[in-house]
Amino acid sequence: MKSQIKLIVYHTNEDDPKKCSARKLHRFGFVKLETNIRKIPKGAIILSPFAEKSISKEDLDTARKNGVVAVDCSWKNAESCFDFLDKKNLLRALPFVIPVNPVNYGKPFKLSTLEAFATVLYILDEIERAKEILNLYKWSPHFLKFNKEPLEEYRKAKNSNEVIKIMKQYM
Repeated sequence: MKSQIKLIVYHTNEDDPKKCSARKLHRFGFVKLETNIRKIPKGAIILSPFAEKSISKEDLDTARKNGVVAVDCSWKNAESCFDFLDKKNLLRALPFVIPVNPVNYGKPFKLSTLEAFATVLYILDEIERAKEILNLYKWSPHFLKFNKEPLEEYRKAKNSNEVIKIMKQYM
């Protein structure tokens, strides 16, 4: 049996706790919540909007072995949050998808932590698990329906270069 991808959230406590999808994911046992940067596993993939490579199938073994980390911080502070994260980990960006969360609906690249993890799981072929976590909110199952076509294409891509090439068709 293949191992599930471990999902970890580095949480900076900069958001509204009532709207925080990362906290809800943690409450339901889908993610490990971490507030100490030193406890992020070495070699884990960190999702970063500033990464040069996109998450893709070529990251699957690393994701299964070391996990995937989403950084839950305010978009206003995102640049400074990621400055110190790239020393021991792989940084990967998410390809173009449209958020459906109530706070950033329709604003490209401004995904909730839940949407970011659903994107990763879908691309790395854990589609049922992506659907499972998206059942946490009434609005979130629409994320897969809304982004079905690009997500399917990203999932079929062999590497980051292919994902980026596909992504440019949707932008």
